[in-house]
Amino acid sequence: MGGIHLIQKKDILYATLELASIHGLRSLSLSQIAESVGIKKASLYNHFHSKEELITNLYQYLREESKGNMPAIDYGEFVKGKSAEDVLTISCANYRKMIGNENMMKFYKVIMSERPFSKEAANILLLETEKMLLTTKQLLYAMQIHKLLDFTNIDMAALSYAMTIHNLIEYCIDKLVVQNMNCDYLFDEYINSFCELYKIKGE
Repeated sequence: MGGIHLIQKKDILYATLELASIHGLRSLSLSQIAESVGIKKASLYNHFHSKEELITNLYQYLREESKGNMPAIDYGEFVKGKSAEDVLTISCANYRKMIGNENMMKFYKVIMSERPFSKEAANILLLETEKMLLTTKQLLYAMQIHKLLDFTNIDMAALSYAMTIHNLIEYCIDKLVVQNMNCDYLFDEYINSFCELYKIKGE
C-alpha cells in the first residue's frame, strides 16, 4: 500500500511539472492536475492541501532527485588537501550539475518566467537562494578555518560569491540557448579573481 501511495504522489508531481511547463503556474489548476493523472480533484487533497503546497513539494522532490546519490558534505573534510581554487571549482561544478538536471531546468524555466507576478514562484527562488547562501557561508567558513582564504566579513563574501555564481549560471544558460555559446570559462575567471581578492596576506 505504501508503494502505491509513493508512486501516485510521484506521478502527481511529474504531471504538475509537465502541465506547468505548458500552461504556467498561474493558469495551472488542481482540476487539470487531477485529470492528467486520472484521479478526482478531491483525491489530490490526500497528498497536498493546496496548489502552493504541491508546488513546494515539487521543488523539494526535484532538488533531491537532481542531487542523486550525492552525499551530504562535511566541508571541514572537503577542503583538506585542496587549493582554494580547487575547492570553489568543484563545489561550483556540483551545484551546476544539480540545477542542470533536465527536470530541474524545466521547473526553473517556469518559475523564472513567473517570478514577477507569482508568489509561489518567487518563494521557490527565495528558498533556493537562501539554501545557496547558507551552504556558501559554511564552505567559506571551512576555508577560513583551514587557512585557504581570509575574510573580514564572511557573510558579505558569501553573498557576493553566491549571487555572482547564480547570475553567471543564468547568463551562461541564456548565451547557450540564444547564441549556442559556452561560457564555462567565466566561472574559472571569477573563481580565480575571488581567490585573489581574499587570499591570505603574505602568500
